[in-house]
Amino acid sequence: MTTPAESLGAALAAEHAAVYAYGVLGARLGTPARAEAAAAETAHRARRDALLLRFARDGATPSPAAPAYTLPFAVTGAATALDLAVLIEERTAAVWRAAVPVTGRPDRTTAVAALTDCAVRAARWRRRAEPAAAATVPFPGT
Repeated sequence: MTTPAESLGAALAAEHAAVYAYGVLGARLGTPARAEAAAAETAHRARRDALLLRFARDGATPSPAAPAYTLPFAVTGAATALDLAVLIEERTAAVWRAAVPVTGRPDRTTAVAALTDCAVRAARWRRRAEPAAAATVPFPGT
């Protein structure tokens, strides 16, 4: 079973990766979507920073961000940038969902809020990527 520290460490790693990916995909989006990507990156930075403070408060030393991350596919234009944005939010939601059952308060509250934020952002990106498709999924993070 995963410990709370391990699950929060995984969440930190996911937030690091999300910040990196938004930096890559933002350049491939048009103005309205670019603003949304910037807001998403800011939200992931805030979660990352809150986790870093939490680890510091507990005297723990979490793994640092990697200097670069391998993206799951090439981001060559707006369509692939939107696909990556959806994937970022889905993967980050999954990591936060995994933290919910193994953490106690206040970490569980943080995990549920982060899962919810990721699910909402994923729905928005899905709507941009494919306006006619369903924007939501039954169980975000699964």
